Amino acid sequence: MPTLLIADDHPLFRAALHRAAEEAVADLQISEADSLHSVLEAIESQQIDLMLLDLHMPGNHGLAGLATIRALQPGLAIIIVSANEEPHVIRRAIDLGAAGYLPKSSGLTDLQSALQTVLEGERWIPALLREPVARVAPFNKDADLAARLSSLSSHQYRVLSLVAEGLLNKQIADRLGVQLRTVKAHMTRIMGRLGVRNRAQAIRVLHEMGLTDPSRQIEETQDA
Repeated sequence: MPTLLIADDHPLFRAALHRAAEEAVADLQISEADSLHSVLEAIESQQIDLMLLDLHMPGNHGLAGLATIRALQPGLAIIIVSANEEPHVIRRAIDLGAAGYLPKSSGLTDLQSALQTVLEGERWIPALLREPVARVAPFNKDADLAARLSSLSSHQYRVLSLVAEGLLNKQIADRLGVQLRTVKAHMTRIMGRLGVRNRAQAIRVLHEMGLTDPSRQIEETQDA
């Protein structure tokens, strides 16, 4: 029985994906996650064959989360689910190992096609976007950034993502339920593995793989 993890921070969208996935693939075992931290916990504790991954949920930092998950679970097939339909973003995701890319504007038929195609071991991109994506040149810098991020353990990535959110070491220790010296030791290893000298440079590695979320931009415009 294939297993699917739906990773998105919007409960209603997760529920819609859950129902659609059940209709698309028979005998599919489905679980859910609402942050990258819960994704990392899930892939460490259970066997997952396929993931629908939102690029912009808490802790993900755009393509950084994808690179980290791929490093921890190379055999896991990941379909990116995003409101961002820019061909260069899709190309970057595919080059970093995504098995598919599903815009949030897609209908049920596209979701079903994406799930079935990826479970058969093939790559899936919406038909209208395949040619524009193919014309985009590789973003060579991503390979170096991904390699550095992939050297981190899941615990180290959690610490780094919380640092990027502005938390201090003591706050991170409280959030993760660990001792302060553990967080400090993680930070020392993180900076060594990323090849940086301080927290600001470590955060910059995450930010360079970050992406703008079009849906959040719309929300901010409406609130202004």
